[in-house]
Amino acid sequence: MVKHTTEIRLVNSGDVTLAKKGFISPEEVRQVIVKDALVDTGALRLSLPKSIIQRLGLELVGKAKSLTANGIVDRTIYSGVEFTVLGRKGLLEIPDLPDDAPVLVGHMELLDLCLDIKRGLIYNPAHDGEWIEDQL
Repeated sequence: MVKHTTEIRLVNSGDVTLAKKGFISPEEVRQVIVKDALVDTGALRLSLPKSIIQRLGLELVGKAKSLTANGIVDRTIYSGVEFTVLGRKGLLEIPDLPDDAPVLVGHMELLDLCLDIKRGLIYNPAHDGEWIEDQL
């Protein structure tokens, strides 16, 4: 099985709001760059290990059940993260993963990206590299 990874930039969206309103400086916005996030075509969300959630200072917002390869597990959901992959940005609430798990990058349809088995994560070739956001 071939594993594909990608670089992803993660930013605490609450910090971004506070910085825009002048409550904190832009330098205080918590962010992490992960060079080798695992592209998981079976994942419906972007999921982060608890240690990265703590570094970003995300807040607990709820609980959810998650279907994994090991069965159904309880996950904690945390406040929003602005993320950037291949120059495209999105915003999602984040379920946690154990600290020994990699960052899982799922749901890339949100950014009109897809996985090419040979090249990894790429812009959707059906759209000639253009980002088509609303695909109804």
